[in-house]
Amino acid sequence: MFRTFLFPNNIRDYRKKQNAGSLLQLAQAIPTITYIRLSKIERGEIFARADEIRDIAAALNVAPDRLLIDIDDPAFDISVWAAEFQTADSVDPLADSLAALVAAAVRARRATDASLTIAALELDYGIAPVILSRIENAYKPIDRWSVDIRQSLFRLLGVSSAEELEQHLVAAHAGGDFDASLPLVANPETRIAKTRTKVLELRRELATNSPLAKARRKERAAQPTLTKLMPDDAATPVIDAIHASDNATVRLLPVFGAPLNDGLIARTATGEQVEAPRNAGPRAYGLRVCRPTLGSGLPGRSIVVVDPDRFPSAGGLAVIREDDGLRLLSVTFDRQGRMLGYSEHPDREIAIDDVAPEQVAMVLSAQFE
Repeated sequence: MFRTFLFPNNIRDYRKKQNAGSLLQLAQAIPTITYIRLSKIERGEIFARADEIRDIAAALNVAPDRLLIDIDDPAFDISVWAAEFQTADSVDPLADSLAALVAAAVRARRATDASLTIAALELDYGIAPVILSRIENAYKPIDRWSVDIRQSLFRLLGVSSAEELEQHLVAAHAGGDFDASLPLVANPETRIAKTRTKVLELRRELATNSPLAKARRKERAAQPTLTKLMPDDAATPVIDAIHASDNATVRLLPVFGAPLNDGLIARTATGEQVEAPRNAGPRAYGLRVCRPTLGSGLPGRSIVVVDPDRFPSAGGLAVIREDDGLRLLSVTFDRQGRMLGYSEHPDREIAIDDVAPEQVAMVLSAQFE
């Protein structure tokens, strides 16, 4: 049940203790880490690097090692730590068990057929490497994968429906077919040992101030800041002119947004207005999030500024226009360089490259209430 939580940490607790705002606000204070990666680190889904721990700690004004958790401490309870990150549909024991059996079945199938390489699975079954990794680690229940992925799994495992798949999995498990592969998925000791080892490595690297971390900090420090791009004698008149100007104006944008089913947002006028960022295009508008579809880092009361004339980039947020409404997504790339969009509630994975460009818009900024 806690397989996805590899790196329990204190980032969330210190973010709240230090009144550092939402996760998105914290990400804006740490330009070296994208919002998506920071979200996965805080949720314990991926391990942070030592330099990332230092950057997060600096933004939170705490010692880096305080962000690490000793999972062997008798006071630590993974179920308590993970409670805020779990949703009602993520703790279904039956669905979780079937996800583990699917993972074991795929691992067992690949172990007995040398032709089922990662490349072959993508070419012949349409299962990309990043998806395969999530399937083999029981990332989510079978019914939460897309129709195409489910059909690919049915074909790979030699069944024709979800009901037949369940029967096949139960019978194969009872017959011992998964005795070798299931412990690789559902053995908590394996996960705990991996976590213990990685946290120990992080503590050592933080304590010794590794040359790699020093080099990365030196490289970031050497990068020119915006003010250094302009000579001092040129910058001063410009700044003085800005300060002296009495013609500065604030551009206000209309805000839309009403909650729809399936995490969608209706473009319904709210009567509110939001200040436009300086880089907002002529068709930019405000959109109320309505529900925390991207997790706790972007609360439902937030308003994002959307620019339909700009295309999103990895590490940012996007809004796509569907037939029934607008959908807010986090943006990343997979290993093949394809742009993907994700939401958490509901769990969605959308290939943005397959969406018509005119239906995709970039989120420029967010405001929190």
